[in-house]
Amino acid sequence: MEDQIKFFLLEPTIQKTLVIIVCLVIIWLVIKAIQRNLFTKIKDSDNRYRAKKFSSFFGYILTILMLTIVFSDQLGGLTVALGVAGAGIAFAMQEIIASFAGWVAIMFGGFYKIGDRVQLGGIKGDVMDIGVIRTTIMETGQWVDGDLYNGRIVLIANSFVFKEPVFNYSGDFPFLWDEIKIPIQYGSDYDLAKEILEQAGKDVAGDLSQLSLEKWKTLQNKYRLEEAQTDPMVSLIANDNWVEYTLRYIVNYKKRRITKTALFTQILKKVEATNGHVKFASATFQLVETPDFKVKITKDEQ
Repeated sequence: MEDQIKFFLLEPTIQKTLVIIVCLVIIWLVIKAIQRNLFTKIKDSDNRYRAKKFSSFFGYILTILMLTIVFSDQLGGLTVALGVAGAGIAFAMQEIIASFAGWVAIMFGGFYKIGDRVQLGGIKGDVMDIGVIRTTIMETGQWVDGDLYNGRIVLIANSFVFKEPVFNYSGDFPFLWDEIKIPIQYGSDYDLAKEILEQAGKDVAGDLSQLSLEKWKTLQNKYRLEEAQTDPMVSLIANDNWVEYTLRYIVNYKKRRITKTALFTQILKKVEATNGHVKFASATFQLVETPDFKVKITKDEQ
């Protein structure tokens, strides 16, 4: 019995298997301990998420290296075959390799992070997870108006960061400029109409002017940008049908729909309170009737 145990333990395959098991246990115990005791102290959730992802990926790399070292004596005669096979695999898995490169670019290039609202690969939504191969997005829009969730979860290959533009609605500047257009009839009190729109912009969206200006100045320190108008602004043009006022304002990227509702509600009430001094314009059509025809019939003389 003792001889069988010694023979079993001295078997090269058994020894390598035991080494692999012990090394795997040590590698992942160390990584989990680091994640539990060190990474949990990172206050920023985005940096903590990236650190955990990178440590897990590093664990996989160590596992592959360990397997390569343990079985290195059996790989000598397979070098050429592995090289040819590797070239074929690389060609067949070029999309996966590009997605992995995209993951590296996302994690260290600052394309976007968890919680950002982005448009990637033609899909707009909030980033739920950034995997090694795919990014998971909770989609907004499509058959739902505005920037509301439609309930559809979309997986997008990370390789799209190299193929198409990445639109980030909430990166270094988590605000958007938005505007509404109001048609006013000719003959209205134009100054009063402008005053109503300006006041509505200040009441509803004016509190973000100073905060967004500070964020913009931070961007100016990082990039080469001009000064930006963050206060609500009203402009107008006159066309063939009416005077069109445009209210431009700053808004949080998640509150465009709510802000528009509040603005239109206040503007409607204020215009109605002017007792006709300011009137909304609408498209009108005038139907022109066919003029009357007089027909005179004469009898031929006999």
